[in-house]
Amino acid sequence: MSATAIELPLFPLNVVLFPGTVLPLHIFEPRYRQMVMDCQKEDKPFGVVLVKAGSEFMREEAYEIGTLAEIHNLRSLEDGGYDLMAVGIRRFRIVSQHREKPYLSGLVEPYEDEYEPEENLAHAVQQVRSLFETYLDMLLNSPDESDLHANLPEAPEELSHFIAYFLEIEDAKKQHYLELTSTQQRLNEEITALRREVPFMRQLLFKQPDDDRTMLN
Repeated sequence: MSATAIELPLFPLNVVLFPGTVLPLHIFEPRYRQMVMDCQKEDKPFGVVLVKAGSEFMREEAYEIGTLAEIHNLRSLEDGGYDLMAVGIRRFRIVSQHREKPYLSGLVEPYEDEYEPEENLAHAVQQVRSLFETYLDMLLNSPDESDLHANLPEAPEELSHFIAYFLEIEDAKKQHYLELTSTQQRLNEEITALRREVPFMRQLLFKQPDDDRTMLN
């Protein structure tokens, strides 16, 4: 166990949060209202973890790797709930967990990519940026690619996390990306996914008006 391990409230969700990304949350369950209050009182973040398929309500089982989330833009609601923005900071591995409080908690340690020289990642970064800008342009139907380009992270690892979060893929695949410890591998797999998705989206968006009628005949 790492010397930097910390105790952390854990929030199992049907979503994968990545470092450098933002997740809007509406908190309505009493156990998670308590979690938010405890985080505010103790000035600490919480951990977002993906729920395993088939988990029982109130006894959710979570994947081992998750993302530390800071609470931003917290707003108290009249019914006692909260709206907030969960900002992903860094990944962690769950060392142990317990249910001594109404919500799941655990001892977690940092989980990081292995060091890879940035020059070794340059080619993959160039490829994935170009593909993802095209993908976003079609997804958002935005004619201004320069804005999209400017908003993409520069650092290879941050870029790989950003792309993994926004790709329209199943949660299990996103969890796989989160658990990888090689930025190079994550970028390469994203390039493969985008090379499949971009032509598919282009076909959907730019098909001829008669295509649907042809399919029906």
